[in-house]
Amino acid sequence: MKNYLYMILGLFLFAFSVAIFAMPNALAEGGIPGLSLLLYFGLGWSPAIVTFIANVIVLSIGYRYLPKAMIVKSIVAIPLFSFFLFILEGTGSKLDDPLLAAIYAGVLTGVGFGFIFLSGSTIGGTSTIAKVLNYKFGWELTGTNFVLDALAVAGGVFVIGPVMILYTVVALFIGKKVTDYVLEGFESKKVVHIFSETSEEISASLRKNLNAHTSILESKDDGSGDVEHMIYVAVPKQQMFYLKKLINEVDEDAFTVVHSAKDVSGGSFKKAHYPTQKVFNSNKEEKKYYKEKVEE
Repeated sequence: MKNYLYMILGLFLFAFSVAIFAMPNALAEGGIPGLSLLLYFGLGWSPAIVTFIANVIVLSIGYRYLPKAMIVKSIVAIPLFSFFLFILEGTGSKLDDPLLAAIYAGVLTGVGFGFIFLSGSTIGGTSTIAKVLNYKFGWELTGTNFVLDALAVAGGVFVIGPVMILYTVVALFIGKKVTDYVLEGFESKKVVHIFSETSEEISASLRKNLNAHTSILESKDDGSGDVEHMIYVAVPKQQMFYLKKLINEVDEDAFTVVHSAKDVSGGSFKKAHYPTQKVFNSNKEEKKYYKEKVEE
């Protein structure tokens, strides 16, 4: 049920972006919706009808490469998106600043696509092609979708001109970044490297208080040639402040480097991986717990 709610919300936000910001401000969007907008600007054809027909054709070609569950959701998503777009057509108004319109369109499109991808669905078009390439070759989903969208709107230079095409690319770029945040930012992970002479004590503290899996790696100081030890640990983002507090309690001079990680699985990230691991019923409960720990 949650996936279908994500899908419906994502479809509405994307349709809202197209109808309210793209159509009245001559922005082409990407993929099939973008091509439908170009036909709207050039010939006056309804984007809702064009996207429905084109997406059905693309899905009928790519269905053999997609999971059955995704096909079922897409069969629901394609007409639903066209319906939302149809009822919203003509309700938007032109903004004085096209850059502002591009930003709004990019943010709403990015959030919409993020929820659509989270639901495991697609609205067809380039997103279906991106899903196929992702399943077949492992290509990065949002990056592939961005490239396909950019290629699809390149021909719009003859319809809306090079300036508005540039604004469209800006909207696509913003949309990609927002989609990445929706897909990864809510549950982002951090990989931490800690250099300290008290690495064993810090590692023990992190294991005890965060239930985190830590590894102590032996390295060499490039300047002096002395052997030093580095702790390697991955934690959820909400644990970072507490982690730094635990490090400072043992060694205030510890050298700490933090990296963002897109995908971390297994080990201490597996629920109830070992008996003493702290588990939570929700992400909100986990954030509250570690916030209280920082304040102690």
